[in-house]
Amino acid sequence: MIIVTKLSQAFMHLLYPHICAGCGHELHNEETQLCLQCLHEMPHTGFDKLPGNPVEKIFWGRLPLTAAMAGYYFTKGSVMQQLMHQLKYKGNKDLGIQLGRMLGHQLAESGRIMADALIPLPLYPAREKKRGYNQATLICHGMADILQLPVFDKAVTRPHHTTTQTRKKRIERWDNIEGKFLVTQPDVLQHKKLLLVDDVVTTGATLEACGAAILGAGNVSLSIACLCMASH
Repeated sequence: MIIVTKLSQAFMHLLYPHICAGCGHELHNEETQLCLQCLHEMPHTGFDKLPGNPVEKIFWGRLPLTAAMAGYYFTKGSVMQQLMHQLKYKGNKDLGIQLGRMLGHQLAESGRIMADALIPLPLYPAREKKRGYNQATLICHGMADILQLPVFDKAVTRPHHTTTQTRKKRIERWDNIEGKFLVTQPDVLQHKKLLLVDDVVTTGATLEACGAAILGAGNVSLSIACLCMASH
């Protein structure tokens, strides 16, 4: 029976090979989405251990954060660009969980950002319905596996549609986003250290608007963790 099962698994593997989300090479470990080479090539920022890092500087004078970080650099043509494409447009949910666990390990090892709960940056409902999931929520659930924290994915919503942020200048991005987030469960957030999570930070306009709404709940402290920081 065991031999038959193994033969069946081998046959299915031939029909549906398990490939690396980064480079497309075949993987023999079903529990990972990334090969060792791609894991090695992922561009760590080291921001988890660095107060005053470039992500924190984005929000200086804009949002009173306890701390902020991004785990990796995002550059065009890099393995991170391929992974973000897989995560956002190819339905690779398992990749989102794995990347979240990797980010969670960074935070656990540094011990610099303390939190009581994780909040994924909300997507506009129609966009989330079309995609089938919120990639920030997947990242949060991966982080939660490592950090043993609850995920408050219903406490903040994004009820209003906004146009894409691509190619907008900083002021235009803020005008496009400001006031577009709503805290629906302020009692859940109050008296807590909260960690707002997103996939990629660029100008920070969207995170700033969401963070301002969260801080408006009263008596909370806020930090930000992103999987990547766009490198210009």
